Amino acid sequence: MRRRIRWGWIFSVVLTIAGIPLAYWYLTTTVLAPTMRLATLRRQPPPTLLRVPVAGVRVRQLVDTWGGIRSGNRRHEGIDIMARRGTAVVSAASGMVSMIGENGLGGTVVWAVGPGGERHYYAHLDSVAAIVEGQDLLPGDTLGFVGNTGNARTTPPHLHYGIYTDSGAINPYNRLIPPWRRKAPAAGP
Repeated sequence: MRRRIRWGWIFSVVLTIAGIPLAYWYLTTTVLAPTMRLATLRRQPPPTLLRVPVAGVRVRQLVDTWGGIRSGNRRHEGIDIMARRGTAVVSAASGMVSMIGENGLGGTVVWAVGPGGERHYYAHLDSVAAIVEGQDLLPGDTLGFVGNTGNARTTPPHLHYGIYTDSGAINPYNRLIPPWRRKAPAAGP
């Protein structure tokens, strides 16, 4: 008497055995890896000196525009770095792209999470480079290109660069200027 092979049962056993490593790989690369990367970034101390986030712009060209009065009785929470339209906007720190999108104030924007959990905001971009959310970044990686989108439509092209912590916005200017180039605070009366 000849035994009939039950291929369906064998096929389902093989898929189950092969599926366990496949499911583990999928879970660790698509779900857990970004979460673990964010946890690692949060544990690292924030850098004390950041790369200027516009290619070709020198430190001496930076102007501290932090705190300036803006429309709607707002204060400027970042600095504006002037450059020609289409100039590369680069990552100021290592980290991970957390969001690529559009908003009313910033226009085309990229958010990146850096060491210490700081969120780096790159706004008014003309366009975004070939990046994806969840992508790891090194200082100098291209994120997009200088523009004047959002509420900057009537201004010359520039990058609005901001840093946000759990406590709120912080001035990025002193983190872009080497300590030996920083101006000493004015002496009191």
